[in-house]
Amino acid sequence: MTVNPYAPPTAVVADLAGPEVGTEPPFFAVSVTKLLVMSVCTFSAYEVYWFYRQWKRIAERERLAVSPVARAIFTFLFCYQCFVHVRDFETETETEPKLAAGPLAIGWIGTTFLWRLPDPYWWISMLAPLFLVPVQLHMNRLNAAANPQHERNSRFSGWNWVAIVLGGLLFMLAVLGTFLPEVD
Repeated sequence: MTVNPYAPPTAVVADLAGPEVGTEPPFFAVSVTKLLVMSVCTFSAYEVYWFYRQWKRIAERERLAVSPVARAIFTFLFCYQCFVHVRDFETETETEPKLAAGPLAIGWIGTTFLWRLPDPYWWISMLAPLFLVPVQLHMNRLNAAANPQHERNSRFSGWNWVAIVLGGLLFMLAVLGTFLPEVD
């Protein structure tokens, strides 16, 4: 029996990247509607979760030694870097204009800090999630290009509904407390 030294190998080789890398979208998928509703009803707590999930995906995909929890807690320091990772993510099918990471980060940070304004002007800070919408739209396009069959995360779960109902009630009470005249 002779062995051909030029024959291709016949051994099965495991993929070093792992099976989950090819099946998961590159970024945390969520619909824009769900992002906005959850951000408003949780008084921006969902944004911290959103940044955590984005950093978790970025760290896994790029094998970065970063703490997604710390980057989500200190989002004001790291939102620009998150947006840059989204902007610089390479796909062969992308023909869209690049994401404006700097202006979106400045807009989100600046609008978020407006919660320190006196009544009723602090309500302007509730517009901060609008600066995340272009980022999420860009991510959704990248996710669809990388994995067209991925879960879109557009449905509200049971826990989402609990947060919407409780947060919605608290939101309405805050609106009433802000704009109704005080009774002596």
